[in-house]
Amino acid sequence: MVYEAIIGLEVHVHLNTKTKAFCGCSTEFGQEPNSQVCPVCLGFPGSLPVLNKIALDYAVKVALALNCKVQEYSKFDRKNYFYPDLPKNYQISQYDLPIAKNGFLDIECNGKNKRIGIRRVHLEEDAGKLIHKEDISLVDFNRTGIPLLEIVSEPQINSPQEAYEYLTSLKSIVEYLEVSDCDMEKGSLRCDANVSVRKEDTQELGVKTEVKNMNSFKAVKEALGFEIERQIELLNKGKPIIQETRLWDAKVLKTFSLRTKEEAQDYRYFPEPDLPPFVINQDKIEEIRKTLPELPQEKLWRFVRDYGLSKYDAKILVFLKKNADYAEDCIKAYAHTDKKPIVNWLIGPLLSEANSRNCDLTDLKVSTKDLVELVNFVENQQISHLTAKSVLTEMVDTKKSPVAIIQEKNLIQISDADSLNNVVEEVLKENSSSVNDYKTGKSNALMFLVGQVMRKSGGRANPKIVQEILKRRLTDA
Repeated sequence: MVYEAIIGLEVHVHLNTKTKAFCGCSTEFGQEPNSQVCPVCLGFPGSLPVLNKIALDYAVKVALALNCKVQEYSKFDRKNYFYPDLPKNYQISQYDLPIAKNGFLDIECNGKNKRIGIRRVHLEEDAGKLIHKEDISLVDFNRTGIPLLEIVSEPQINSPQEAYEYLTSLKSIVEYLEVSDCDMEKGSLRCDANVSVRKEDTQELGVKTEVKNMNSFKAVKEALGFEIERQIELLNKGKPIIQETRLWDAKVLKTFSLRTKEEAQDYRYFPEPDLPPFVINQDKIEEIRKTLPELPQEKLWRFVRDYGLSKYDAKILVFLKKNADYAEDCIKAYAHTDKKPIVNWLIGPLLSEANSRNCDLTDLKVSTKDLVELVNFVENQQISHLTAKSVLTEMVDTKKSPVAIIQEKNLIQISDADSLNNVVEEVLKENSSSVNDYKTGKSNALMFLVGQVMRKSGGRANPKIVQEILKRRLTDA
């Protein structure tokens, strides 16, 4: 039996406002537990919420970037449920009249383009955080009331890889908008997944489960992969799938049942009596639309069009806005029509340095001028690519310019044939067996001889010139 996975994702994004959604408490991360609370976010009797205008503007901004229809009339609702870190015993959220709905996000997966619908974008407040220690549980209410944007996709995702592409694209857009740092380690971006399977070529949806506790996009892929296989195995054995919430355990790579899944009626939604409905008129919507920056997909095609980049290279460079801005400065500063050499360094050695240090390109603090200068040294055959990579590492470590490092270490490549002839002669005399190997058709012997010349020259010999001299000498001999 062939089954198809049906996946819908609920993404929660912390908006980086200075104060909480409905009170004036700070949202700064990492402060002393329960130091950023007040009667409003703790739900004390008689306290009244007031909507954070910046949070509302940010929500509209995200909705517009996701091609949603922003609703002129919207309201907040009370979502009733008890949880130890929810001090009011209800959450201020939105139910039937969210800020926006009916949007979409285009993704590319396995070389194919696909449009994923966005069902709704709504604003709510976050809950606190439970801290479990041996035989006790503690609660920190600092996070309570932080503005949280929920982005709900349509159930149009059909594989863990598609889910991964959707999430990475969504994260990139939100970061471009500068409304959230999207740091999953801080809980600024969280994802829950609803997943079911059905027989291929049928329309009826299967029983879904909700999967929580995934703290990375890699974990989302793994959890979805496991859950899909678990459900298929149950169906093949003739067993029912229970609608429930399941937790992902990254240590054993399995999901475990947490509780039966609640439905909307279980939350007993009703309009929030302390917050009046609000109207976002078209003038306000257009005002916010004008603040939208160039988004990742737009920037990608502009890089392809204006700088002649491949789509693959451009996609790597535009994923993070600050990396894209830095890359564009470098590309503009590289005074050659063909931009491939500087791009190769950006997505090659420079990105490798960043990955090894677990940081972004801009965190390396390599100036545009210095990177372009280093690439020019290589392209002018003054230093080898290998030498340049070691120079780059030292540039990051010491903050010195490439010129200073190259001069200090006397790294300029020897390209003068007369200067290299003596070294070549020595190598040929010392490696007669390799010379004979080459003459009998073993072409790999040539590269061995090149390596020996490079070793004797302390890595300064121009390998291209060395190869030409060796071929000439071996042919003439």
